[in-house]
Amino acid sequence: MASREVSAMIKQGFISDPALSLSFSPSRTTLPRLCSPSSSPPPPPAESTRPSQNNPTLFEMMSEENLRGSKTMEESRRRTQRRVAKFLSELNSYSFKNGGLGPSDVRLTVVSTDGQRVSMDVHRRVLSEKSRFFAENLSQRREKGVSHTVEISECDDVEVYVETVVLMYCDDLKKRLIGENVTKVLALLQVSAAIMFDAGITSCLEYLEAVPWSEDEEEKVVSHLSQLELHGSVPEVLQRVSSEPSTSARSDGILMSLLGGVLQAKDDKARREMKTLISRLLREDSLDDDNPFDISKDTLYHLCNRCLSSLVLLLSEAIGTDDSKRDRGVLMAEIAREADNLQWIVDILVEKRMANDFVKLWADQRELAELHSKIPTMYRHEISRITAQLCIAIGRGNILVPRESRFSLLSTWLDALYEDFGWMRRAYKTVDKKLVEDGLSQTILTLSLRQQQVILQNWFDRFLNKGDDCPNIQRAFEVWWRRAFIRRYSDVENGSQLQITVCGYPT
Repeated sequence: MASREVSAMIKQGFISDPALSLSFSPSRTTLPRLCSPSSSPPPPPAESTRPSQNNPTLFEMMSEENLRGSKTMEESRRRTQRRVAKFLSELNSYSFKNGGLGPSDVRLTVVSTDGQRVSMDVHRRVLSEKSRFFAENLSQRREKGVSHTVEISECDDVEVYVETVVLMYCDDLKKRLIGENVTKVLALLQVSAAIMFDAGITSCLEYLEAVPWSEDEEEKVVSHLSQLELHGSVPEVLQRVSSEPSTSARSDGILMSLLGGVLQAKDDKARREMKTLISRLLREDSLDDDNPFDISKDTLYHLCNRCLSSLVLLLSEAIGTDDSKRDRGVLMAEIAREADNLQWIVDILVEKRMANDFVKLWADQRELAELHSKIPTMYRHEISRITAQLCIAIGRGNILVPRESRFSLLSTWLDALYEDFGWMRRAYKTVDKKLVEDGLSQTILTLSLRQQQVILQNWFDRFLNKGDDCPNIQRAFEVWWRRAFIRRYSDVENGSQLQITVCGYPT
């Protein structure tokens, strides 16, 4: 390569100039590694001197990134060294406190996978009594004045090994673990299991059983305990996340109780909050294909029928309020609440793709629709939101039902939706006027051309008289107009017939 080309590439930062060379390596996500207290960490790479400019080269950006990574690693090393020094000081304190142990007779060295070493003077008697691993590996015969040298190689985390040795000298392990986090105790448990430190294992398990876990910590606890294959207290630790195998009937019973409790709640604010919570949890369950737990169709339709029966009774009572002893305002509030409950169940049905049968069920509520027409609009418009819900779902393709079911739905409830639309729009900011109109338009356009004509001509007259208090479905009217008078597909069906000719081949 020509020298001028090399010089040009150096200027662009793609080839490092020897005078500016700075080595780097990709960083890895690992636990902090320990440096021996006696060894000094490598000095951080010196920052390269370069002219100040607004647009650094690729080489300069990579150098700065490497420098930041080196500083972070150096700070981590120093923190680890400080903690190890603290543990070693604590170990000396325990040794001095237990003067009956005499001078140390074992030189224990812990070596990490990257070669970092920490050495400590400990007592063979303590190691052998507390750890079956050391009891088996240390010499059974000890001559006076002879000390042992033990090295444990390829440790994942030297700091945790040192702290585990400190725990062997501690009289009250449970008290010693107070204030530690779950991740640290899991690491101590793993080392205790590796060296067969039974008291340490028991104390760590007791800690894990007693403290609360975050969701991330819960996954770690379950994973670690399953990998370690410990016995004894493990089932007790995992009781908070494991249960007896449950049948679908038992799950349905629990869900029926929970959803039924929400529907009958007295506090409106609490009822809304629990609806939001349960809807979110059911939605999360549906996203997990491996989760066998789900609410059954029968449970949801049982709740739907309960709400429908309640609405019929309440509307019947509302019509005869003159003869009723109940307060009319309280009665109307109950109607609104039952309608809102039914909307919630329908939302779950749509989310679970179980709402097909509800379209026919709602279309068949002619008694309820008749009662609905006799109640003042300000009290009944919540019921019409259910019809809007279904039209939106049908318009989006989330409900698939035969054409006659769709037409029956509109035949029973469309007039009520027209009458209540103005109140729906003004009373609830959450009602998206355009969304309702688009859903209604799409539902109408799925019908036969003759059915479209009947519905849209009726709408045309209503819209001229009511304006914004009637859904604006001009788009559906335009599509119907073009289908009926411009495109005229009626001849296509008769003109395009498949011709089949059968001929024999000579044999």
